[in-house]
Amino acid sequence: MITVVAVSGSRRDGSTTRKSLGVVLDAASEAGAETELLDLGAVDLPLYHPDVDEQGDSARLKRIVREAEGVVLGTPVYHASYSSTFRNFHDYCSKDEYRDTAVGLVATAGGGSCGGTLEHMRATVRGVHGHTVPEQVGIRNASRKFDGERLTDAGIQRRLEALGEAVVEEAGRLHPQA
Repeated sequence: MITVVAVSGSRRDGSTTRKSLGVVLDAASEAGAETELLDLGAVDLPLYHPDVDEQGDSARLKRIVREAEGVVLGTPVYHASYSSTFRNFHDYCSKDEYRDTAVGLVATAGGGSCGGTLEHMRATVRGVHGHTVPEQVGIRNASRKFDGERLTDAGIQRRLEALGEAVVEEAGRLHPQA
């Protein structure tokens, strides 16, 4: 069975990134995948140090990503790029975690553009040999797109669902035996 893991690079209570990833994971589950959410705001992940092999929950988190056939990375937009929480997690990861892994990207912005953030994420995934799917979702004015936990924008709902389906499809192509 295909496993898809979503990684939320937000620490905010009521995070629109985390809520958006939930929609993606629901669609991946409907497409037949086993799913899991890694909420980086709820783990022990000290600032990455290249001279220290394992810190906090890093070994467990890396194992979960390494064992997944698909990963969906989500981050809020900070200063036209990804969050420090996402970057810190990503610094722990290497080619061992992402090789032959289908990767989807989600960026949520409080206001304007998500394009630069998605480009930065794609470049860092390429650097660790992940296979980003063409579908990606940037959500501008993200807090206005939710009523509590419920996503109110049908277009964004469809795009998030399509992303979940695309990650499962690509993961199946990369891992036909799963």
